[in-house]
Amino acid sequence: MDTLLEKSIKKIESTSLEFVRSKINRIRWEARLIGIKGPRGVGKTTLILQYIKKNLPLDHTVLYVSLDNIWFAQNRLVSLVDDFVKRGGKHLFLDEVHKYPDWSIELKNIYDDFPELKIVFTGSSMLEILNARADLSRRAIIYHMQGLSFREFLNFQTGQNFASTTLPDLIENHIEIAREVNSKLKPLEHFHQYLSSGYFPFFREVPELYHQRLEEVVNMTLEIELPLLRKLDVSYIPKIKQLLQIISESVPFIPNVSKLSERIGINRNTFIAYLFFLQEAHIIKNLYKDIKGITQLQKPDKVYLENTNFQFAFSPKNADLGNLRETFFVNQLGHEHTVEYIDKGDFRINREYSFEVGGKNKTAEQIQGVKNRFIAADDIEYGTDKKIPLWLFGFLY
Repeated sequence: MDTLLEKSIKKIESTSLEFVRSKINRIRWEARLIGIKGPRGVGKTTLILQYIKKNLPLDHTVLYVSLDNIWFAQNRLVSLVDDFVKRGGKHLFLDEVHKYPDWSIELKNIYDDFPELKIVFTGSSMLEILNARADLSRRAIIYHMQGLSFREFLNFQTGQNFASTTLPDLIENHIEIAREVNSKLKPLEHFHQYLSSGYFPFFREVPELYHQRLEEVVNMTLEIELPLLRKLDVSYIPKIKQLLQIISESVPFIPNVSKLSERIGINRNTFIAYLFFLQEAHIIKNLYKDIKGITQLQKPDKVYLENTNFQFAFSPKNADLGNLRETFFVNQLGHEHTVEYIDKGDFRINREYSFEVGGKNKTAEQIQGVKNRFIAADDIEYGTDKKIPLWLFGFLY
């Protein structure tokens, strides 16, 4: 216990507060049980350590511990908590809970048995909350993290403090918002760097190795988290990697299930299940024409990589500008909105707004007089009426 407390203090003390993601202000930290889910590398650990450093005392009442620590090979979490609370512990932060067997059952018992303790835990984007052996959905408030928005990237890179906006406000006031941003910097000067290597917060650590590190992140997700959390036989991982390579070479990808399942050597249902797993892992994004009632065995109408950085890591020769624009739009909107594929136009958002995504010369002729239809146009600093700069959609979170 003393060793874990000492490591916790050292970890918190060494955490930088140079850049803090705005997600920290959206979490109701006063809740008794908080879960933060997200893919590898998006900054979940850093976020909770920064919260501790900014808001809590650096003493015996606060403990941060990663559940992949070797200490747990011979010790149970519930025993640690019992000792921690007896010593006056009040705030417990548990990292990587999916690495700990039966984590949901022990967390449920800890929540019920230690009502004075506040707990925050982080885990994989594939972490089961509702369907776990101990249903925590009635006890825990769950938050989802993804990579940096374009707004956060700009703040991180330039030291600015641009605020996020809502989609209705963006549509209504995009000219004013763009004017404020352009008065402080030229967003298009930074946009391509964001598309290629600005999505994960570690992009500044060793820039020349960024894409290699992305591949390592994805490999660890497929080789460790999929077998662990979806009980997938490791012998199937090469086939999932083969499917991912096919997708990255032809995005936006319209699945031909019969042809591709035969090519990879799997049956139809397994093929669709793989697409579902890859989306759960936040590696791809599956789009449907009607998102209501979607099942795990329903073929998506279109498939994108989850973010534009993956395109440059997996298949840079196929980094088509049109695809990058659409991938960026789907990624930034998909975090807090429903995105559907439509035949007339490109995307429908929240079943209310329709968008076409294109370059600066894309005209609004086909949407004149049509309510709630807009153009997201690249390579423009300012928009006009229903034509909105594409980069501005990176200010939604």
